Amino acid sequence: MRLRFGYSFLAILIVFSARSQQFEERVTTASNVRLTVTNAGTFGNAFRGYRDGTGRQSCEYPAGSGIEHLFEGGLWVGGVRRGDGSILVSTSALDAPQGYAPGRAGFEFTIPVGAPPMQERSSLTDSRFYSPSAVSHQDFIAVFNDVSQTVPGTSIPITGHQFPMNIQVTQETYNWNYSFSDFFVIVNYKIKNIGNAAFDSLYVALWNNTVVRNVKVTPAGAGGSVFYSQGGNGYMDSLGLAYCYDATGDVGFTESYIGQKFLGAEDKFGFHHFLLDSTFNKKTGQWVKENFKAHYNAWQFNNSSNPIFFFPTSDELRYNKMTAGLNHHPCWNDPSSTACQSTLGVNLQVELNKSGNRSDIVSVGPFNDFLPGDEIEIAFAYVIAKKFEDGNPNSANNEIQRKNLITNANWVQVAYNGEDKNFNGILDPDEDRDGNGKITRFILPAPPDIPRTRVEPSNGKVDIYWSDNSLYSIDPILQEMDFEGFRIYMTKPGFDVVNVQDIASAFVLIGEYDIQNGIGNDVGMERIRLATPVKFDGDTTEYHFKYTIDNLLNGWQYAVSITAFDRGDQSLNLEKLESSRLANQFRVFPGTPVNENMKENEPFVYPNPYYYGSSWEGVSNFQEETRKIYFANLPKRCKISIYNPVGDLIDEIIHDENYNGSDTRWFRSFAAEDPERNRFSGGEHAWDLLSKNTQIISRGLYLYTIEDLETSKRYTGNFAIIK
Repeated sequence: MRLRFGYSFLAILIVFSARSQQFEERVTTASNVRLTVTNAGTFGNAFRGYRDGTGRQSCEYPAGSGIEHLFEGGLWVGGVRRGDGSILVSTSALDAPQGYAPGRAGFEFTIPVGAPPMQERSSLTDSRFYSPSAVSHQDFIAVFNDVSQTVPGTSIPITGHQFPMNIQVTQETYNWNYSFSDFFVIVNYKIKNIGNAAFDSLYVALWNNTVVRNVKVTPAGAGGSVFYSQGGNGYMDSLGLAYCYDATGDVGFTESYIGQKFLGAEDKFGFHHFLLDSTFNKKTGQWVKENFKAHYNAWQFNNSSNPIFFFPTSDELRYNKMTAGLNHHPCWNDPSSTACQSTLGVNLQVELNKSGNRSDIVSVGPFNDFLPGDEIEIAFAYVIAKKFEDGNPNSANNEIQRKNLITNANWVQVAYNGEDKNFNGILDPDEDRDGNGKITRFILPAPPDIPRTRVEPSNGKVDIYWSDNSLYSIDPILQEMDFEGFRIYMTKPGFDVVNVQDIASAFVLIGEYDIQNGIGNDVGMERIRLATPVKFDGDTTEYHFKYTIDNLLNGWQYAVSITAFDRGDQSLNLEKLESSRLANQFRVFPGTPVNENMKENEPFVYPNPYYYGSSWEGVSNFQEETRKIYFANLPKRCKISIYNPVGDLIDEIIHDENYNGSDTRWFRSFAAEDPERNRFSGGEHAWDLLSKNTQIISRGLYLYTIEDLETSKRYTGNFAIIK
């Protein structure tokens, strides 16, 4: 099998020298958000994935849509050093046109020499990263600090980093595949003072340069600075949520918001609640009114003249942005007030709603008496939502359009609150579900486990098998098995080559079967239950259910998924929850099965003749590389040789029955992210109409031979290309 564009999708390791730090990137894949997370405390990848050809997303949502939401983001920590009153700020990222690079100004957190690599954990028992200590379906854990003034292991200075705060950060990100929570990524920090200085008036912030554009419509970075200057911004005090949307860029193709939200914080004094501007004191058991607040600030990139949206260029100016939020400015809510008229005389929220290239932060504080050895635990989240369309222009930004964003932000707060249902920082009676005597956070109600599924496409149909593991799932809130039924979904043929921004929305419910218990439709499950469970060679799973979909078109792609749903609980205000369609989706390509006898069942090519621009190809940025025809009726293992009319070898392909499409660009552009999720019938193989040297071939008649590698038998045929 030939591979022209091999790359690792989930992780990249960059080694700067034999002794230097190791920089790692991972991409979240459990949820519907494809967010780059690094072990240097940055988020997003400044669209490097589109420049280096790997295709790694920066912050794409929904997955596969091409709608990007983030250039780069990261942690800021700033405080007043006790003793000399110095203001120090350490940043993991800030405004930089090219994004992260070792030693570049603003990227002040580094990976110590000898630090362990980025860790991945999963709470899913069938994951190879399963760990009983995992919080979510996919955790990434990294440790970094701001101690070094040079890139560790090198003599490369970190520009502008003369005064480290000497803090160490353990960063954990969490994301789930549940359909009701697959739109956010939580970032939980443990910030420890590992130096000798104490700090007062300490603030912690999540900084971001959010950019909402559709890179399938406008390639990343196209047009230079214009690409980045089309966003509108805003902030919702009641949620501690900053947001960005596409105001004037790819309007109509970017109907979503990205938000950065503060969730909560805890230090040695207690739990900090920004909505109450107060702290729950652990020692006294009382709420203490204080000046703890959430601050929102924004600025125009590289702007030094605007008195309010100026670009901060020093620790003092950055600290000022962290401690004096626009949301507390007199022009925020009442631009007609005397206080506002004497300063700016503008409506700040209206100004933010205008398109521009802005960075923004959500910061919280103050944390006081941050002594050597002290630790602060604080959580933020990236939360994304589709606009709630009601006939308004796609570029509109109002409460109605933000309805889904508000709903999604509330869900991420529910996840953070965990056992602390009323979000008061106190373990009230009946909240200690796990019996450990303390508040356990980052808990969501859970649907039944995803059914273990096997998909078997064949000639014009697909058989779907799945196990009964979902029936025995225990809900973490109810602490009981609450399985109710299964749902079967499928897409229409051709969904892959039209502008489908959200694959989940392309699924059509084609079957639902539930337990006969007086709760749901009471369809029963006898029509899908196998009389005797089946097993497949090389597969240890025992399958108890089967569903067949027929009358399908060979060679076309369909997505199929099996989900499990529970019965909900009205007494706890829990709706029926369903497992993720996306996490259990398979891309199936009906076609001819393995050919046992080429003499009686001759191989063939389709479509034949081939016309450039076949309807199943779609449009991509790699148009000449995303063409395809199929060789069909192939033996289990064979070699396909393609010749022009004068006998020159054009290309050669090795086929086996486990073919997954990974040798052809079309499948990397339009099929499953993970090639192992592609399912073929075993007797077909696609070709991209490119020579072995990746050259475009001309129209005309072509010959091919198929050699069975097990029997050495050969077959010769031809096909035509008509442009």
